[in-house]
Amino acid sequence: MKKTFLVFIVTFCFGLLNLFAQQPTPVDLHGKLSVKGNRIVDKNGEVVQLRGMSLFWSQWQGGFYNKSLVKWLKDDWCITVIRAAMAADSSNQGYALNATIANTEKNKVITVVDAAIELGIYVIIDFHSHNAHFPKNKAAAKEFFEEMSKKYKGVPNVIYEPWNEPIFNTNTSAWAKIIKPFHEEIIDVIRANDPDNIIVCGTRAWSQRVDEAADNPINKPNIAYTLHYYANTHKQNLRDLATYALSEDIALFVTEYGTCDASGNTGFNELESKKWWTFLDANKLSYCNWSVSNKDETASILIPNTGTKGNWVASDLTESGKLVRTNLLDNCEIANGIENQANNNRINLYPNPFQYSTTIKRSGNFSYSIIDMNGIEISRGDASDIALIGENLTAGIYILKIEQNSKIEFLKIIKSI
Repeated sequence: MKKTFLVFIVTFCFGLLNLFAQQPTPVDLHGKLSVKGNRIVDKNGEVVQLRGMSLFWSQWQGGFYNKSLVKWLKDDWCITVIRAAMAADSSNQGYALNATIANTEKNKVITVVDAAIELGIYVIIDFHSHNAHFPKNKAAAKEFFEEMSKKYKGVPNVIYEPWNEPIFNTNTSAWAKIIKPFHEEIIDVIRANDPDNIIVCGTRAWSQRVDEAADNPINKPNIAYTLHYYANTHKQNLRDLATYALSEDIALFVTEYGTCDASGNTGFNELESKKWWTFLDANKLSYCNWSVSNKDETASILIPNTGTKGNWVASDLTESGKLVRTNLLDNCEIANGIENQANNNRINLYPNPFQYSTTIKRSGNFSYSIIDMNGIEISRGDASDIALIGENLTAGIYILKIEQNSKIEFLKIIKSI
């Protein structure tokens, strides 16, 4: 009997390999995105909410602009979107101001975009600037988006962000006189090559005055507007501005948010971060956390000197990193699982493969056991709705056995290190 069970387990395990290889990606599920009223919708016209990470300024944390990092964030953090923040003009450096590094910065973005396309997630091409309207910067933005929109014409993964954070804190006419006209010029450049992909336009005061964009929107299709916040600085007042903008029927995209002070350092605030996530989820607003960085500051997800290609363990993460990863996994859309057609239930397991632990989600009470490749049960437990497993496993392939309502199901799981 034991031998027969072992043969079944091994056969089942290898039979699942092709199934997991064909696991649909976010872009497989949602395809080309568009703007409908105040929502971003997918190829089926259904509202879609993307959750992911923003890379740091490319000139200062360029080591993270690699395919291994993108894959790790997709597999271990369950991101559905990544933002490539190409440094345009900071500290007299970047794509717009330094010809000797312009191609280097651009190629970092291309590496991330190509990785996202291959891995089936969405990617934001961000001209990361506070002063994109300056003549030299605007000329560089036109050149950059001319090239990017030709290269990625019609690729459903790609989202454009022409000016991430206009400042103009006191110039209340800046949206109408400077920011909106800039966006319209860049939109025309992009649309000459790529007529449909979403463009997310920055708003005044560090991309917070979305109310002004709502009162004077850009009259072009598939346009959304940037909302940025840092949870310990920007609270209910900014959520109220966002609510007003949505009521005026414009779409918002939080291409950058932090769990701390607006400076990026100090003020880690878990409570306000969760209030913001509740608001974003209630309104189906997509968001990217700032930032994938090992800079010694609160907003970074990694402690200093952590590697740039993933393969992190829990001790590599900052407080912010741990909180953000938990939120992403709790909302994971793409999870390995088995449908139970009898009761319309599902075993959801994420991440898988995993590094230090993984989470089972299943509606109702269930029992679980982990079986090694010799057919030996090595752990067992009971749970309701959710269970954290795998912390004490060594690296290898295992079978997860789920028992619920007199039904037994199996799922292959992999611990990677």
